[in-house]
Amino acid sequence: MAFGDEVMDLVVGKDQEGERLDVFLGTVIEQLSRTRIQQLIRQGSIQVNQTPSKPGYRIKEGDLVHLHIPPPRTPQGIKPEKVPFGVVYEDDSILVVNKPPGVVVHPAPGHQTGTLVHGLLDYCKDLAGIGGELRPGIVHRLDKDTSGLMVVAKSQRAYQRLARQFKKGRVKKEYHAIVYGIPRAICGTIEAPIGRHRYKRKEMSVDLAKGRYAVSDWKKIGEYGGRFALLLVRIKTGRTHQIRVHLAYMGHPIVGDPVYGHGKNWWKNTKSWASGIPLEGVSRQMLHAYRLAFVHPDSREEVRFEAGYPPDMKNFLYALNALERA
Repeated sequence: MAFGDEVMDLVVGKDQEGERLDVFLGTVIEQLSRTRIQQLIRQGSIQVNQTPSKPGYRIKEGDLVHLHIPPPRTPQGIKPEKVPFGVVYEDDSILVVNKPPGVVVHPAPGHQTGTLVHGLLDYCKDLAGIGGELRPGIVHRLDKDTSGLMVVAKSQRAYQRLARQFKKGRVKKEYHAIVYGIPRAICGTIEAPIGRHRYKRKEMSVDLAKGRYAVSDWKKIGEYGGRFALLLVRIKTGRTHQIRVHLAYMGHPIVGDPVYGHGKNWWKNTKSWASGIPLEGVSRQMLHAYRLAFVHPDSREEVRFEAGYPPDMKNFLYALNALERA
């Protein structure tokens, strides 16, 4: 449930004396992020002994901390819309969705409507206020044309607890990808730092000098006609376009990837790859977030979810299986 327009008073105990005000509040009020707490302090919504304070103020035993938490605001310009997505699981704290390919997660230039955010605002009428605005608690993202599982927080407490798991790498994410070529090994690990492309600023690339640490484990789970493979990929880090960049780096880019794979001229010019394969029916990268596991923010027990392939990926695999039998 959403929170907002709450008023509370806290008295500093002996054990808390000397702590920063924002740190103290972050430990006793889980539903507020530290950034949000600092915002409220600076705007005067949090006071100490009836006096405006600063986030770094060192609290003393007996200090009276008064909080007024204003209600969340609807994001400016974002109106709820009917946007297709599958609901895999839902309770009072979390929503696990199966995002279709082609759906952008957040509004961005060129995608001001029809995003998952719009759809979630329509589906969930009472979402948590995050950063002072009423918007879905999206803890992680998928690329527009990557399909599959995402978890959404329905309360601020759930958001904070899930965010910590993602930050510490404790969330288990498993993807399936159809790639060009057959890797020689059965499994392997790609450990290669990823950074912004030096010349193409909208793209990422392996950058051994300035890139951020990135690790992807992969396992071969299918071969088709000696030309394509189905890989299971587990990522230990969450860099932008990580799987797409790493698989292209190892020489097996994802089928249909217009940036790192199929759109490259060297694939277009190698006609033998496309011989007998209906690649014209592939309009996006064949990458799907297949499994997701994390510790539930309330029960503190691990929960696991799985989502089957969307129609385009299922149909392409069917065509590859037919090729294998031919």
